[in-house]
Amino acid sequence: MPFDYKKEYKEYYMPKYKPEIISVPKMNFVAVCGKGNPNEKDGEYQTAIAHFYGLSYAIKMSKKGDYRINGYFDYVVPPLEGFWWQEGSERLDYSQKEDFCWISLIRLPDFVTKEDFQNIKKATEKKKKQDYSKVEFMTIEEGLCVQCMHIGSYDEEYKTISRMEQYLEEHGFISDLSPNRLRHEIYLSDARRVVPEKWKTVIRHPIRKKGE
Repeated sequence: MPFDYKKEYKEYYMPKYKPEIISVPKMNFVAVCGKGNPNEKDGEYQTAIAHFYGLSYAIKMSKKGDYRINGYFDYVVPPLEGFWWQEGSERLDYSQKEDFCWISLIRLPDFVTKEDFQNIKKATEKKKKQDYSKVEFMTIEEGLCVQCMHIGSYDEEYKTISRMEQYLEEHGFISDLSPNRLRHEIYLSDARRVVPEKWKTVIRHPIRKKGE
């Protein structure tokens, strides 16, 4: 059976439906940075997703190619994730989605080195005759965070975030959102096949103890 990160690391991908505090370790990702409305047809976000999905699957299927990764084991490609922010604001204004800044990413297995990534990226560009220059290897260590499973549309995430903030207040923590520590979402539902009322999204915010 292929290794499934969602099942093996449920603490990161399948949190409870109530807020909880977690320490998130360093992880490597296929990533693309950009700006703009994620719903814009053929926009920067949609193009980015197509590119890093393509590269993520090229890495997974490298077992069948000429380039072999040391320590490779078969795995399920992890879910789509995203870091989101708007310049000069800690909160997202959903009425101004054209101002969204984002880093879209998919987790990489630890056996994939930056050199492996670059080699497969170069081979994929040549094979598909496409420009993958915006797709990068990114390492992120989130550290102490609060997270919660959100059920429903993205525009209603503020309800879950409000519960998360109340939880922090009750437990002596505060949000630590900044340009270096960003709002994080993990998408567990296929928005093309599931109605918005049933979308599952992990919402994760960086935090710190009050007074620190």
